[in-house]
Amino acid sequence: MKIAVIALGKIGLPLAVQFASKGHDVVGVDVNSTVVDLINQAVEPFPGEAHLQEKLSELVPAGRLRATTDYADAVPGADAIVLVVPLFVDEETAEPQFGWMDAATESLGTHLTAGTLVSYETTLPVGTTRNRWKPLLEKVSGLTEGVDFDLVFSPERVLTGRVFADLRKYPKLVGGLSERGAQRAVEFYEAVLDFDERPDLARPNGVWDLGSAEGAELAKLAETTYRDVNIGLANQFARYAGENGIDVYQVIEASNSQPYSHIHQPGIAVGGHCIPVYPRLYLWNDPAATVVSAARAANAGMPDYTIGLLEGAHGDLTGAKVAVLGAAYRGGVKETAFSGVFGAVTALKARGAVPVVHDPLYSDDELTRLGFTPYHLGEPVDAAVVQADHVEYGTLSPADLPGIASFIDGRRVSSADRWPGIAYRVIGKSIAPAA
Repeated sequence: MKIAVIALGKIGLPLAVQFASKGHDVVGVDVNSTVVDLINQAVEPFPGEAHLQEKLSELVPAGRLRATTDYADAVPGADAIVLVVPLFVDEETAEPQFGWMDAATESLGTHLTAGTLVSYETTLPVGTTRNRWKPLLEKVSGLTEGVDFDLVFSPERVLTGRVFADLRKYPKLVGGLSERGAQRAVEFYEAVLDFDERPDLARPNGVWDLGSAEGAELAKLAETTYRDVNIGLANQFARYAGENGIDVYQVIEASNSQPYSHIHQPGIAVGGHCIPVYPRLYLWNDPAATVVSAARAANAGMPDYTIGLLEGAHGDLTGAKVAVLGAAYRGGVKETAFSGVFGAVTALKARGAVPVVHDPLYSDDELTRLGFTPYHLGEPVDAAVVQADHVEYGTLSPADLPGIASFIDGRRVSSADRWPGIAYRVIGKSIAPAA
């Protein structure tokens, strides 16, 4: 098949590579000419994705994969087009921002030819495929969906850093606007993906047709919103436990020993492109979902709550130099999307502290461009807060943070015995005796 992949980011490029590795001819489209040039040189444009570089080194010279900035070069005559342009959510209004996707869809539609299967993999509010993309593609292309081309939704379900493994591990969900489109989507994804055996599933691992685009859209929102709600509940338990001399981690371990309990772990923040965003996409369709909105509010408030723990342990923070350890939203990933670092720094400033930020993945210049004052281990500091669970932070000691009086472990990467004489606090585990 001739396949076009629109947007060669941390999901799109591995997808293009996967499709090419199955013997198909793949052209990737991206607006960033630097990314396109690097791919055509068989150089990965971003670090950290397992096996990506070795696959690029094989597929690009073999002529199976190339990149372009020109839709006219990639779209006409394609058997299948997969679009993974990012969708953003407004920080203030929580409304989806369709600008990039609208522009990409118009460019795609301008060059769309008959006989093509179009699959959107970007997570969307329910109904978007049918009510936004179908009429826009038909208007721009002059073609009729279900007659001249087929449109489906098939959500990406992978985690950056392990995309190729996740593509094998999880069923590929598809939902069409017609039976023909759904069947074409099943056949397409069966031809470009391989699947691990999953005896834990009630049906064989593979491509699962959910019966409609709306069903597939809701499935992706449901699985990610579940995680946000679960973490919100864990954070609520943690706050109560910490205030009442209870170790919430022992409680969670005990609860999860029963097979119907799956409580997640509490922490300083929920970050990334997915978990903080997709519940808002769900709420856009279902604003009356009080459980979802309450969990999102609980999680959004955790950075301020954690700085409150620091204030309780340290005392007045006015003028205190406080190191926030971790700009990334999670350990080992160089990405700050919805990272707790922003809320933590804001909360520190509101209490009169002087926040500085350290992250082993970011240079001083990069931290400065993010609006932070860089911090280096070994420099004097009054207190520190672990925001990202980088592996390096698990071995820290007072010698790395000279002068430290308080250490708030927002990700439970350390332990109190590593901080003798230091006020050590962890979310959900009070040092006070039970009442």
